[in-house]
Amino acid sequence: MTRMTRTTARPGVRVAAVAAPLLLLPWAAGPAQAHGAPTDPVSRVYACSPEGGAARSAACRAAIAANGAPFTAWDNLRVAGVGGRDRKVIPDGRLCSGNLPAYRGLDLARRDWPATRLAPGGRLTLTYASTIAHTGTFRLYLTEQGYDPSKPLTWSDLPEQPFAEVTDPPLRDGAYRVSATLPTDRTGRQVLYTVWQNSSTPDTYYACSDVVFPERGKAAGAAGAARPEASPSAPVAPSAPASQSSPTSPTPPASPAERAQRAAGESGGRAGGTAADAAPVTEATHGSGPSAPLLAGGATAVLLLTGGAALLFRLRRLPRR
Repeated sequence: MTRMTRTTARPGVRVAAVAAPLLLLPWAAGPAQAHGAPTDPVSRVYACSPEGGAARSAACRAAIAANGAPFTAWDNLRVAGVGGRDRKVIPDGRLCSGNLPAYRGLDLARRDWPATRLAPGGRLTLTYASTIAHTGTFRLYLTEQGYDPSKPLTWSDLPEQPFAEVTDPPLRDGAYRVSATLPTDRTGRQVLYTVWQNSSTPDTYYACSDVVFPERGKAAGAAGAARPEASPSAPVAPSAPASQSSPTSPTPPASPAERAQRAAGESGGRAGGTAADAAPVTEATHGSGPSAPLLAGGATAVLLLTGGAALLFRLRRLPRR
């Protein structure tokens, strides 16, 4: 007869044995570290994120549906081990998602992505929000003239060389800022493609920011106006009517002069968009100043008249002595 023995495991060993399988589960490994994305000109991934504020737009709703999940990790669109071989690793039609399934909705070919107005030949300051600092090189590309936004973005839509390349810009107020001069020959709807190749990690980050330049012969004065280099902004294009306010990333509020310019219909240094592109187009918020809005001439006069009438009405109702 075989003698059976019972082995009693020590408490510490039993706990370790139970916990070990849990370490293999994805959700048990803890949240993945995230790192950044462009907020001005606003990138698709940020605009359609819960923080971006444009998730209700038609393009963002379609992108989220294609993903099957919202863009909560808007700052984690990264691919490891690319090492500068972007055109070999990232296939055509998958440039905006970096060929990552979790971001595949960003590759939808649409003309109504939230966009930012720019002036050809103007000064651009790209604001790249960062949640974790890294060293590396930013490369900025702009789609060639003739790009068709109704077709998937391919490498042939981009020039071989970036129009701007900056290595290790300082991280200030939670963002990197890359300044450059825009090409002078772009019109209509284009894509600003940002590649951030890290040197402190093996990761490369990709982002598509939709931008709109004025058509030739339209808004010529605005096209010649250069965008201010300082005071970056991080607006998002709202899907709601213009009467609703647009959320912004943590940047200083606009100065009174700039608010007055926008209230008077100025473009804030950006060029006007085209009527053919009916997608929401964002306006920039530059500079610093009080958070209370400054009303422009006509609106101020109306308020003064209304206030005076109300005061007179109250005085008439006072009892006479």
